Amino acid sequence: MATEPEYTDWQQILDLVKSSSEAEQHEMLLTMLLTPDERESLVARVNIFRELLKGELSQRQISQMLGVGIATITRGSNELKSKSEEDKQLLSQLLKQKS
Repeated sequence: MATEPEYTDWQQILDLVKSSSEAEQHEMLLTMLLTPDERESLVARVNIFRELLKGELSQRQISQMLGVGIATITRGSNELKSKSEEDKQLLSQLLKQKS
């Protein structure tokens, strides 16, 4: 008898991360869920978005600075292009915050 997995969509994962954050357990959760390579990729992705939103460097310069392929920068750029100006502003504000 096959059963369905407990987590079946992205919103459930977001809710899990939110509840872990409220319980101050997000660091443990994310460290366990993500491999070291995935965590490194996430750091790169955040830096890609930050640099693209700042708009001071070309995609090639960002690629060289972060040590990632130009295709990775292009994927980030394409993702940003699909977002509203309001979403881009919100993301930019989030990325400027440092804890």
